[in-house]
Amino acid sequence: MLFSTSPEYFQAAKAELLDVYAGNQTGPVSVQRLGPDLGRLSGPGVRIGHLARVCEDRPVAFVKHLTAERAELPLSAVGDLDAAVDHVQRVAAEVDADKLAVQSWVSGQNPASYGSAELARRCMAALTGMGKTTGRANMPKTLSLCLTRAGLSIGLASAAEQLSDWPGGRTRLARSDDQISRAEFKLEEAFQTFGIRPPSSGTALDLGASPGGWTRVLRRSGITVWAIDPGDLDDRLRRDRGVRHIQMTAGAFFRSEHRRFDMVVNDMKMDPELSCRLMLDAAQLLRPSALAVVTLKLSGHRSVKVVRECLDLLRQRYRVRAARQLHHNRHEVTVVAECR
Repeated sequence: MLFSTSPEYFQAAKAELLDVYAGNQTGPVSVQRLGPDLGRLSGPGVRIGHLARVCEDRPVAFVKHLTAERAELPLSAVGDLDAAVDHVQRVAAEVDADKLAVQSWVSGQNPASYGSAELARRCMAALTGMGKTTGRANMPKTLSLCLTRAGLSIGLASAAEQLSDWPGGRTRLARSDDQISRAEFKLEEAFQTFGIRPPSSGTALDLGASPGGWTRVLRRSGITVWAIDPGDLDDRLRRDRGVRHIQMTAGAFFRSEHRRFDMVVNDMKMDPELSCRLMLDAAQLLRPSALAVVTLKLSGHRSVKVVRECLDLLRQRYRVRAARQLHHNRHEVTVVAECR
């Protein structure tokens, strides 16, 4: 099994995966690092369908992308682009699917004379010539092609199994002219990755809203936003009648407010445990099943333990639906939950 993770959190992903198979009845599993953000999980009983479900349900926070390895080719065998395409065709010929997405990326320094984009284009053309319908995404199955300094790894997974329908989980979002901050990408990626959307009506809380990037993303759905932050909001949001700026701390707001809200988001820069305790306080103002999105800011130390403890805290008042380090998170994990 090939998995992608953040280079800085490879050891965290490794620890999570080994924990999944601790006490494996069919034998031990091992993790090998193939590139800065690419690893291989090997051992009896390792199956992508089962692992994908565990990553979603447990959840496993530091694994971004999965694919079942179908071939590992040394650089000597794929140094020439034509040879690489030929190998990919051989793998594709054994795949029982008429429609295939082709995704390629490089983990670390590219050792080949060709790039990942060129590799994907040539492979898609070759597979089209074989009678297969190809695309970049949104296909029943995906061929993942990852170049490392050792060569080319080829993987296959269904859309549900791979966790993210982007090459290696590297989501690419385009910056818009009206973007307020790059933090918007984090919320947009969470919506896309976890298949969630704010309600189109009702009212959401944005805790620590300044300068208003997450508020702007929420407003695009039509929901009214109460932006809670002593700091200023972007001028465009101050003119938006669907935004109410409450210039106080979240704690002071919770003590003074008694109405119910339909959603809460929290991207505040604070210790992750304190942030989760703040979310417990927020729950008293939420309607049942209200959606919650919070980012846990990590220091790099004891990351797996910190995330688990934070999820246990949140479960006192929320049903945790997902927790994962997304491409735009850097040193964070995004958690999606529903108020009990």
